[in-house]
Amino acid sequence: MRQPVRAIAAIGILSVLTVGVSATPGSNEPSQTTVTERPGLMPTHAIRGVVTSVSASVLVIAPSGKGAGAMRFVVSPSTHREGNVAIGATVSVRYRVEDQRLLATAVSTHPEKQPGAARLGIGPRRD
Repeated sequence: MRQPVRAIAAIGILSVLTVGVSATPGSNEPSQTTVTERPGLMPTHAIRGVVTSVSASVLVIAPSGKGAGAMRFVVSPSTHREGNVAIGATVSVRYRVEDQRLLATAVSTHPEKQPGAARLGIGPRRD
């Protein structure tokens, strides 16, 4: 009968010691753990609009929506481009803000919509 009592007492003592060690001050304080931000992982934003001006280093778009003014983006050789970016094209721009400049990280064009071909009776018939 003494063996089970000793076993239970030993388990109890070990569990108290384990909890006591993990709860000691300074062992894992939240104030000591810091999250460091890497400079390359800055938040990005996205916007869609129509290209009003384009050059090798600058892209200007008129964003979709009422009252939105033109937005000027800095384009670099590392900017990912998808499609033919030309004046009048609808584009999506992913960008980040750095030193009060809008740096384009990716620019992709959207295909032009056919103006109501189904409503005009043009196209394949639906039976």
